[in-house]
Amino acid sequence: MAGSGTAHLRPASDALLRVEDLVVEYPAGRGRVVHAVSGVSFDALRGETIGLVGESGCGKSTTGRAILQLVRPSSGSITFDGMELTRLSGRELRRTRTSLQMIFQDPISSLNPRRKVRDIVAEGLTIWGARSESSTIAKRVDEMLEFVGLDPAVVGDRRPSEFSGGQCQRISIARALLMEPKAIICDEPVSALDVSVQAQILNLLEELRRTFSLTLIFIAHDLAVVKSVSDRVIVMYLGRICEVAAPEELYATPAHPYTEALLKSIPVPDPHRPISRSALTGELPSPIDPPSGCRFRTRCPNADGLCETDIPVIREIADGHWIACHHPITKSGES
Repeated sequence: MAGSGTAHLRPASDALLRVEDLVVEYPAGRGRVVHAVSGVSFDALRGETIGLVGESGCGKSTTGRAILQLVRPSSGSITFDGMELTRLSGRELRRTRTSLQMIFQDPISSLNPRRKVRDIVAEGLTIWGARSESSTIAKRVDEMLEFVGLDPAVVGDRRPSEFSGGQCQRISIARALLMEPKAIICDEPVSALDVSVQAQILNLLEELRRTFSLTLIFIAHDLAVVKSVSDRVIVMYLGRICEVAAPEELYATPAHPYTEALLKSIPVPDPHRPISRSALTGELPSPIDPPSGCRFRTRCPNADGLCETDIPVIREIADGHWIACHHPITKSGES
């Protein structure tokens, strides 16, 4: 039986990735602690795309890095393909990362500026493909570059500084794909790109997911982007999960006041419609001293004494729709 914080998880045998009660805290000096991630639980099935959304500072990128053990969790469990990642270290952990890759937010700074593109993409296979001949590695690199829409003959011997952000992101994707991963953490992979290039990268990621049966953890602050790529969306606020649902359900009938506010803040591409103001008021609280009870209560119009004292337990309000809120929004618009 799942605990109160993991009730929304599916059977462990079905999941490729399973995160349970993840906590990430950093020392902040003078005995203080930054509560970056507090008890986050979710899972991802094979071939599924999970969207992690929320404002800057909500803990979504830290969650992605903790899955890869780039940031060591303070507590919690992270199981990937039957392995408990929090117990791995050294060579054993590095070997596991061949199956669990990451695409970073800033495509240019994530690539070594001194190396040629061909060497950057080939690095993983050069290190771990002990029995691979150089001709085989070169062939695989060319295949990956072509798959992401780049001409190996043109880009292979050039350096990252010679390319645009969109091209560098394609190089990063090719580097991740070369190791034939089972899952990829996409940490805001299009936020630094122009809108026209964003669509190309999103289409490429979707094509890759279908072709290679990849599991994607898609991290973003843009709900409009997440809707187009995700099978399941997880909304985070100040280190905790607020709401979990399929994108169609979440966008049509958001139940958490924070989710509703985020959706109202999405710009509408219509010059005749007035600019909508964000429904959120006040400032994001400090993760060093988060509010008691519900962390969203200091900005929530529905907050009361219960929200101040009790942490809301995640519960199912509709089939596959989970929420952690004492006063969820009903379909009539009332809490």
